[in-house]
Amino acid sequence: MIVVTGATGNVGRALVEVLAAAGEEVTAVSRRAAQAPQPAGVGHRVADLGRPEELKAAFEGARAVYLLVAGVGDGLRPREIVDAAVAAGVRRLVLQSSQLVGTRPDSESHGPLREFEAAVRGSGLEWTVLRPSGFASNAFLWAEAVRTVRTVAAPFADVALPVVDPADIADVAAAALREDGHQGRTYVLTGPAAVTPREQAAALSDAVEAPVRFVAQSPAQARTELVRFLPARAVDGMLAVLGEPSAEERRVSPDVERALGRPGRPFSDWAQRNAFAFV
Repeated sequence: MIVVTGATGNVGRALVEVLAAAGEEVTAVSRRAAQAPQPAGVGHRVADLGRPEELKAAFEGARAVYLLVAGVGDGLRPREIVDAAVAAGVRRLVLQSSQLVGTRPDSESHGPLREFEAAVRGSGLEWTVLRPSGFASNAFLWAEAVRTVRTVAAPFADVALPVVDPADIADVAAAALREDGHQGRTYVLTGPAAVTPREQAAALSDAVEAPVRFVAQSPAQARTELVRFLPARAVDGMLAVLGEPSAEERRVSPDVERALGRPGRPFSDWAQRNAFAFV
């Protein structure tokens, strides 16, 4: 049996579907009762990573666990969470971390994820760490504006980054959970090409088959909007990367293809599959 924590998010939900389609016995774990029906054969348990005492029961019987924490893991106790997996007899852990743990090792905001990585590597279990770059699905923040006024407003209009499709993260996670050969590896997961916010708006225009206007924002304007949805510390870290990415953050990683034997999906593919959210 495979346990997927954070099972209602963009990656967790897709991962549950991939594993179920492959015939795996899956338990989806989330902090609240599932709002949508689970795929056939998938169980659901309510458990909170913030209460490690709840986790041994949630992990019981699992051979592998996908650890997906909300945000950057603020307020969680990584070693106790990993200890709960060890106590339940889990043999394999796959952790969803962040590219910024590697590219910005002094970043205070990603300190909790660094602690998670250390706890997973020191667990004595088989482990794989996934470090995705920015998500293509962050474009959902533009959905209402695209639907209502056919506009995308964003800062750093012409700064290109290789955003990753959450479906590719889920596919790599499924491989690491199910297959041998990924243990002891840290995969940096990006898309196959860097894309600017202006180019993302153009891809959404193609997807909805209607003109979508791009409006350049100042960083201050973007911050004011983003803190309505995200913690201020996370927003500041995001804007720092979007505005002044390092050479490593601009680079396309080979790890999706290394893990899956195929390249990652481009942003335009994500936009086409999710066009329903923008019309």
